[in-house]
Amino acid sequence: MRDEILDLESLADVILHAPGRLAISPHRLFYVLCRRVLKGSAVKSREAADYVAAMLEAFSRTSRIFAPNGTGHAPSPYLSDMIQALSKAGERESFLLRSHMAGYSLFVRGMFAENVEKRHERGAPDLTFYEKMGGMNYRVAAEYRDARRLNLESIYEELSRGFRDVRLALNDLASRLLHIDAPAVPIIAT
Repeated sequence: MRDEILDLESLADVILHAPGRLAISPHRLFYVLCRRVLKGSAVKSREAADYVAAMLEAFSRTSRIFAPNGTGHAPSPYLSDMIQALSKAGERESFLLRSHMAGYSLFVRGMFAENVEKRHERGAPDLTFYEKMGGMNYRVAAEYRDARRLNLESIYEELSRGFRDVRLALNDLASRLLHIDAPAVPIIAT
């Protein structure tokens, strides 16, 4: 019954349009919003929505964006550095790095698409690069023993197959519901 309540459109509306500040955890906020935008996508499971919500909540703290915990590698905002770290990583570290690269690609591509496009104009990777990196790394991460041990195998497979749908849902979440990357409205003196 809890999931049916969390899936109610009216709950999302109350959260988004409440006049005051609501006492709701960031994870619960992201879960309700993820469920709302993922309806109708290829990613149907509540487990995948919960995973995406947890990823958004974790990456909303900037210290978690740059490196996964437990790898011993220096934090870096660049996928190229993470790819290079893979060549020296053991199985556990490889799993953590691949999981992180997939989540990072989804977060950046989903929540900050406009920013990625602007950076691409200056020579950074394009949106397609992040989409390919994310889907591929979810697929590879699903094959690790740690994925099975942590019950992430089916979630990662679902996110790999539905990466584009999830990305589009997060683009919608960022622009329509959270207004991330929205252009500033100029103030005109009258």
